[in-house]
Order: sequence, then C-alpha cells, then structure tokens
Amino acid sequence: MSAPSVERPVSALRQRMLEDMTMRGLRSDTQRNYISFVRDFAAFLGRAPDTATAARSRFAPTKFI
Repeated sequence: MSAPSVERPVSALRQRMLEDMTMRGLRSDTQRNYISFVRDFAAFLGRAPDTATAARSRFAPTKFI
C-alpha cells in the first residue's frame, strides 16, 4: 500500500512555467528536470527565482547556467 499523495498549492511562477513548457511540447521528464533546477536555484538565492537580481545571479554555480 502506498502513502497517499499530499496536494500542495502551486505557486504562480511554477504554474506559468508548467503551462509554458506544456505549450512548447516539452516531455514530462524534461519539465520535471527544469522545475528541479529552478527549485535548486531558488535555494541558492534564498528567495523566489523571479525576484533574482542580475548581480546575485551572476554568482550562481555553473550548474544553473
């Protein structure tokens, strides 16, 4: 028996990303990878990625580029 999935609210940025990627025909595994990279980037920044400044993003590790 598997654990029940917990529905979490989706942020406006994530929803917009998912809609854009679906519209562009990206496969679900590609979408999952992109979301994962953005989540890691947000953790590096310490805030939502859509609030990143160019100066702060400049010091991001190359794995985000």
